[in-house]
Amino acid sequence: MAVEPVVYGASERPPRGDYARGGQVHSDYTCPQNYAAYTAADHDTYRRLYERQAALLPGLACDEFIAALPSLGVKDRIPRFEEINERLYKATQWEIVAVPGLIPEVPFFTLLANRKFPVTDWLRTPEEFDYIVEPDVFHDLFGHVPLLFNPVFADHMQEYGKGGLKAHGLNACEQLSRLYWYTIEFGLIQQKDGLRAYGAGILSSSGELQYSVTSLEPQRLALDIERVMRTRYKIDSYQQTYFVINSFQELFDKTAPDFTPIYQRLQGLPEIAADVRLAGEVLIQR
Repeated sequence: MAVEPVVYGASERPPRGDYARGGQVHSDYTCPQNYAAYTAADHDTYRRLYERQAALLPGLACDEFIAALPSLGVKDRIPRFEEINERLYKATQWEIVAVPGLIPEVPFFTLLANRKFPVTDWLRTPEEFDYIVEPDVFHDLFGHVPLLFNPVFADHMQEYGKGGLKAHGLNACEQLSRLYWYTIEFGLIQQKDGLRAYGAGILSSSGELQYSVTSLEPQRLALDIERVMRTRYKIDSYQQTYFVINSFQELFDKTAPDFTPIYQRLQGLPEIAADVRLAGEVLIQR
């Protein structure tokens, strides 16, 4: 039976990706990487994206990400997933698996809980070089995969997947998705030499990478799990609030406990707009 495409949020545009693949998409939404479908133009687009983004990283991306980036391997073409997996599994027992596009929550959480990261295997068009709404192979590979070589962050991702399966049973996926958004996608970390980005959505964006770390416009707050789970976020603009950790160990420790009591406390509490600063909150200076 064919799997169905997935749309998150309000969108009138049909989701990208070939979910049929001639019956090659499995029930868990994984599929073979369709490497033969990449054109010379695709490989050139990936190369240009990689070169531009890598040049922006010094002074803006966290040390752990910069150290791990070479583990992706080739820069001048879209990598073969099996080549990355040879190195990744040796490092942290993770592997990446191809998916045709966005996938539902339960398959997504299940893959993470089993140390498998889903990577969209299609690439944006040249017209989308500067901005794309949905994740593509560049966002997933460049933004997410390097930190899976970091043992603490890799363990955090697996625990997030396990927590996601539990949240699904408790009807709390919206709260947990906000945690993913403000940490894994758009998180900042405080290093000895200043704020740096570790979130994949920042690291794969040429504009938001500099904005998130250096701009005076957004507010930056210390990571507070309940605050994050109440805070709405923007999907079509730079973030108005960023949450900051001091280490990946702090991220792991703060997200390791059972969230069930938190979900219960949050029931009935109002959401917080993306740009709101609550009384008593102290901004973190860059």
